[in-house]
Amino acid sequence: MARDRREPRTVLEYLIQQSDRTYEELADEFSRMDPRAAISARHLGRLARGERDLTSSTPATRRALQAMFGKTVDELQRPWAPHQLTPAPGRQLIVEPFGAGPERNLLAMAAQRARHYAMLAAESTSPAAIDQLTEDVQRLALAYPQRPISQILPDLVETQDTLFTLLERRQQPAQSRDLHFLAGITSGLLAKVSHDMADPHSAMLQARTAVLCADQAAHPGLQAWLRGLQSLVAYWAGRYAEAVRYAEAGREYATQAGGTSAVWLPASAARAYAALGNADQAKAAIHEAEDAWSRVRPDEMDEMGGICTFNQPRTLYYASDALAWLPDEAATTERYALQAVQAYSDRYDPAWAFGDQAGSHTNLAIARVANGELDAAEDALAPVLDLPADQRINGIVHSVRRVHQAITRAGHANDARDLIDGIEHFTHTPANALPR
Repeated sequence: MARDRREPRTVLEYLIQQSDRTYEELADEFSRMDPRAAISARHLGRLARGERDLTSSTPATRRALQAMFGKTVDELQRPWAPHQLTPAPGRQLIVEPFGAGPERNLLAMAAQRARHYAMLAAESTSPAAIDQLTEDVQRLALAYPQRPISQILPDLVETQDTLFTLLERRQQPAQSRDLHFLAGITSGLLAKVSHDMADPHSAMLQARTAVLCADQAAHPGLQAWLRGLQSLVAYWAGRYAEAVRYAEAGREYATQAGGTSAVWLPASAARAYAALGNADQAKAAIHEAEDAWSRVRPDEMDEMGGICTFNQPRTLYYASDALAWLPDEAATTERYALQAVQAYSDRYDPAWAFGDQAGSHTNLAIARVANGELDAAEDALAPVLDLPADQRINGIVHSVRRVHQAITRAGHANDARDLIDGIEHFTHTPANALPR
C-alpha cells in the first residue's frame, strides 16, 4: 500500500509538520541558535525523511535538533507511529540559548561517540556516509572565511579525526579516493587555522599531511589548492622566495584541474614577488592571474566553495596587496583596493570573507598614507580596528602592522599619533592570544 505523502516517516518529520514551519525557516533558526549548526533545508529534509542518519550529523547540528525539539537524537530518528506522541495543546518549539554547562558537554561527548559508532560499525564506508562527510566538509569550507575560528575548530578537528579513522581501515578504491580527498581538505583547513593563529610551523605540518592525502587521491585540483595554501603560509611568515616556489610548483596541477587555483597561484606569486622588491614580475603575475579567468573551468574544489575556491573579489584584494609593497604604485594600489573594498561590502554575499575584506581596507590605507592623506587612511582602516579580538587573525594583524610601517617610514608618525595608537592597541590582542 502506497504511503500517504503527508504521513511522517520519523518523529522528527512529525514534529516539523506540527511546528507549521518550512524547512527553510527551521534551517535559518538553526543558524541563529548556533552558527556551527548551519544546515541546508535540503539536508534537514533528508534527516526528517530518514534518508540520512542523524547520529552521523555534526555535533552542533545534533545539539541544535535536541534543543529545538526537546528530544534525543535516537527519539527524533525513530520511525513515526501515530500512538507514539500526542502533541500538547499550543506546544511551541523549544529554543534555548547554547550554554557551556556540564550537561551540554556530556551530551556533546555522547553524540560524538554515537557519530563514531555510526561511521565505523559498518564493514565498509557506505555511499551515504561519504555523502554526509562531503556535506560536513563543504559546510566547514563555506563557513571558514566568514566565521571566527572558535566557531569552526571543534567540528573541524572531529571531522578530520573521523576521516583518518576511516582511512585506517581497508576501503574500496573509490571510497579511499573520496576519503583521502576530504581528509586533504580538512587537513588544509587545519593548516589555515594554524596559520591564522600565528603558528606557521604547525601550519606547514598540516599542509604536508594534506599534500600526502591529495597525492593518494590523485586529485590535481586539491594538489594545486594546497600549493596555494602553502604559498600563503610562507608569504605571511615572511618567507617570500619560498612563497614564490610553492606558487610555481602548483602551476602544472592547476593546468590539469582547470579550476580557480589557476588564478590563485599567480596572484599569490605576485604578492611574494612584490615583497621581494621585484616590481616587474609582480605586475606580470597580476596580469597573468587576471587573464587566467578566461580559461577557468570550475573543478571539484570550486564546487566545495568558500575557502576552497578563488573569486573575483580575492583577485582584486591580492592585486592591491601586491602593489601596496611597491613605492611607485600608490595610485594603482588605491584603484584595486577601492574595487576590492566595494566587492566585499555585502557581508551576505557568498564571496564575502572578513579577512580579505580587512586586507582590502588596510591596502587602501597604505595607498592613502603614500599620498599623504592621513585622515582618509584613518577612515579606510577604521572598520578593521573595530574587529572583535576573535577575528584578529594573523594575516589581518600583519596587514595592520604594514599600515603602521607605512606611516613611520613616510615620516608621518607625529601627524598620525591617534591612528598609530589605534593600531598598537589593535595588535596588542590578536586572536592567538585569546584563551582556548
